[in-house]
Amino acid sequence: MIGRLVVVGLGLIGGSFAKGLRESGLCREVVGVDLDPLSRELAVELGVVDRCEADLAVACQGADVIQLAVPILAMEKMLGLLAGMDLGRAILTDVGSAKGNVVRAAARAFAGMPSRFVPGHPIAGSEQSGVRASNGALFRRHKVILTPLAETDPSALATVDALWRALGADVEHMQVERHDEVLAATSHLPHLLAFGLVDSLAKRNENLEIFRYAAGGFRDFTRIAGSDPVMWHDIFLANRDAVLRALDTFRADLDVLRDAVDAGDGPQLLEVFQRAQAAREHFGRILARRARKGTLNANDDHKEARS
Repeated sequence: MIGRLVVVGLGLIGGSFAKGLRESGLCREVVGVDLDPLSRELAVELGVVDRCEADLAVACQGADVIQLAVPILAMEKMLGLLAGMDLGRAILTDVGSAKGNVVRAAARAFAGMPSRFVPGHPIAGSEQSGVRASNGALFRRHKVILTPLAETDPSALATVDALWRALGADVEHMQVERHDEVLAATSHLPHLLAFGLVDSLAKRNENLEIFRYAAGGFRDFTRIAGSDPVMWHDIFLANRDAVLRALDTFRADLDVLRDAVDAGDGPQLLEVFQRAQAAREHFGRILARRARKGTLNANDDHKEARS
């Protein structure tokens, strides 16, 4: 479908995108860009890319699609470098989890919003990281949100949409502001709470003694506190306003719970718990439907392959 795909940043997300599309055969050539010599060597050795460059300008010569998969606070620098190059009709896209920050950076770098820029965010991941973790099937049955702007070229949007769908992703289009509000509430806030709770317990108990008594529920709730601290530091700074709004709302709800415990208000506690249980069951049904849909699609693919 396209000639040359360039992926800048060969971590889990960028590497998986590159590897999946290389395996799909939709790109004549997949080129990686990474500053780490070992990552560049491994990317070629593991079949993630066809070739790898340290120089962004060299890699982007003749590119049809350029994906930025660098840390979110590095996006502005990358966009600035790209703005100084002759990119022809190349399509730019990214995978940052805060879109307002990236969109503003693009407008500054290009002195206006480039029409061939398609902001995006795959809602997928793994506790593994680096180019070794690249998995061409990572995005299968996962949401990918594209946030096109009024200036976005429809043909550029259609190309990026098609590339994600080719990887088995469930693609949706959403306004930038809506994306950042949704992710602040459903992803960023839970990470902030997990980091905060584990840190609060750890610094108040000598030698982490309290964790000897923690059971599976604590493990499940705090699992995401094992995520990359630097990456999440960048995300919270990039999506600061939306995170603060979500945090303020949660803090008000937490005060209601505290008052109910303090007052011994059983009915209030029960109402909150039952409402939360019903919402969790609704979420569980959504996940179950998604899994069934994925199984049916996989079965259909298997039948087509056999025929």
